[in-house]
Amino acid sequence: MTRFILAAATAIAALSGPAAMAQDAGAMAILKTADGGDAGHVKISQAGNGTLFHAELKGLAPGWHSFHVHEAGSCEDNFDAAGDHYAPDGKGHGLMGEDGAHAGDLPNIHVSEDGTAMADFYSARLSILEGNAPLMDEDGSAIVIHENADSYQSDAGAGGRIACGVITQTM
Repeated sequence: MTRFILAAATAIAALSGPAAMAQDAGAMAILKTADGGDAGHVKISQAGNGTLFHAELKGLAPGWHSFHVHEAGSCEDNFDAAGDHYAPDGKGHGLMGEDGAHAGDLPNIHVSEDGTAMADFYSARLSILEGNAPLMDEDGSAIVIHENADSYQSDAGAGGRIACGVITQTM
């Protein structure tokens, strides 16, 4: 019983003060295709020392697609205004790259034959409000889906941008 009480007290202490505010942070991106069609949404939750992404996508071509956080919160100019992959630490591209990965490098998604996909994944490199790679920095961030799968190497091979959504804070 004492161990349980000590564990509960430790958990409550961990969730009090400024850390609790960061834990409560949330964000969302509503994605659109290049022709303005609905491509679904991505919910982002602060989860410990990183972020949890929950994607519910639609209206996309079947197959594997790369899924990245880009450096600017804009989807203007055929999604080019979103800039490059989010890399505030200057690391190179590729989840399997020798030098590590961009903070915005995330796993590929698979879209089923009906054009839908659901995915959950965690990133220890990103945060919503604080830390070395906050999504809500001065120019914001965007989620971009590309036409091809990412190679996870230094040359992404992701192809063109087929959907984009600006990340906005929800809490």
